[in-house]
Amino acid sequence: MSAMRLDSFDVFVAIVRCGGFRAAALERGVSSSALSQTMNALEEALGIRLLNRTTRSVSPTEAGQRLLERLMPALSDIRLAIAEVDELRDSPSGTLRINAPAPAIDHFLCPLAFDFMDAYPQVKIELISDAAVIDIVEQGFDAGVRFGKQLAQDMIALPLGPALRYAIVASPEYLKKHGQPRSPDDLINHDCIKRRFSNGRLVNWKFVEGDEEFEISPTGRLTVSTAHNELQAALASMGLAHVFEDYAKPYILTGQLVEVLSEWSQTLPHWFLYYPDRRLPSAAMRAFLDYMRRYDWQAIR
Repeated sequence: MSAMRLDSFDVFVAIVRCGGFRAAALERGVSSSALSQTMNALEEALGIRLLNRTTRSVSPTEAGQRLLERLMPALSDIRLAIAEVDELRDSPSGTLRINAPAPAIDHFLCPLAFDFMDAYPQVKIELISDAAVIDIVEQGFDAGVRFGKQLAQDMIALPLGPALRYAIVASPEYLKKHGQPRSPDDLINHDCIKRRFSNGRLVNWKFVEGDEEFEISPTGRLTVSTAHNELQAALASMGLAHVFEDYAKPYILTGQLVEVLSEWSQTLPHWFLYYPDRRLPSAAMRAFLDYMRRYDWQAIR
């Protein structure tokens, strides 16, 4: 059997449905001779005649009728599948999977996603917390969030939210008992609540002095694995916590925590939401990117 094109079967169905080459050609906007050439090629590829042709009419042969009965529902399913794909392309729907570190999810992606889902009820979102640098395409994610220096070159990146700032905080009770540090050097005399990543690495505390940046290895009795645990410990007067300002701000505003060494605090660049430049974004992803570009981040600060 010779090779054949799927659209040849569609031509065959159209000729039978319209009752002839001329009517089918008018419907499809092509010449009758073009349809005749397509049918000749199809019959030659199949090795059997599908149409009885006379000067007045065209009708399927027995083989043509059997093929027609099989093709009609199959082509209908194909058209339906194409329509569904078109709908996904043009109307935001389906599922978006985004991989991001927990702080980016807590303070930026969650409020953004909640508002977006209100505006686009046909879209589902999965936010997966992960601090490791991964291949988002290989892992089946539509997008990821990381700092700029962690992005691969074949990614398109957009800033997510405003710039970040670290804050060192402690409870008033802890500071009353142990005193307030006046410079990073004073931290050696304090209980610093340490954080260890899942890969075993301890987080150093970074500071700025003028144009210079430096870091210290905190000392203390307690080690945890998340910023939430650091805050819990600070609220329990267990020591000084080093967290993104957004985590600590609600407790600073209520007086449950006090920020120290603010003049030494390090400011970081934006998070970036990134996605592969070699993949055409879905309608849901395009809508999410447009929504993110217009989002009022100050409203959640």
